[in-house]
Amino acid sequence: MATDSPQPSNSVAVEVRGLNKSFGDGASRLHVLKDVSLEARTGEILMLVGPSGCGKTTLLSAIAGTLGIDSGEIDVFGNPLHRMGGGALTRFRAKNIGFIFQQFNLIPTINCAENVSVPLLIRGVSASAAIQRARAALEAVGMGDRWKDRPGKLSGGQQQRIAIARALVHEPPLVICDEPTAALDAMNGEIVLDLFRQVARAAGRAVIIVTHDSRIFSYADRIARMDDGCIIEVHRTDPREVAHFEHELPH
Repeated sequence: MATDSPQPSNSVAVEVRGLNKSFGDGASRLHVLKDVSLEARTGEILMLVGPSGCGKTTLLSAIAGTLGIDSGEIDVFGNPLHRMGGGALTRFRAKNIGFIFQQFNLIPTINCAENVSVPLLIRGVSASAAIQRARAALEAVGMGDRWKDRPGKLSGGQQQRIAIARALVHEPPLVICDEPTAALDAMNGEIVLDLFRQVARAAGRAVIIVTHDSRIFSYADRIARMDDGCIIEVHRTDPREVAHFEHELPH
């Protein structure tokens, strides 16, 4: 299992090798990931970009351990997710991975602080301590004054910030985000990306983001471009590369 000791800066956080994933059977079988290999490193924000349907979210879900694969290998901080199953995988994810879903996946019957506290409760933190830490996480995303509200009272952008607080509250070394700024205006998007940058720069931590949002490309350390289930190229970002991707991708 993962060690609690910090990983060296720019060491390999995630290594994907020869990953394949299909859906369906027979003539309707759809090959979504095709021999994908990719690395994410500690100390960086890696963004996955490409047209809709190219396999970005499928790859993200496989790395998060929420989706099984047909073949290939996925190591997260040296731990082989592709060999884990059942309780071992659940425990590893609960400790090491924060996943921000595109559809938020908040529990509608409990308030915001209770939603954010869920990862801590899973790890055995007491209810009172979990709520205290959840409120601090809500403050970090600008939602501290809404901690008593249920998700149904919030806008889409506000719910997204609650989901981000929930993913970060247990300080996982790997944070995985599916379109985290899609529901946010420019100001709140900057707040969230600054927070992700702080997370990525902390010792032994890494952030992987799937996005179509060209406004945030400049926050990436590297951009991996996908198309038709394959990694086409990986760029270290500079202003010219950001302009290149902004030109090619849909807004």
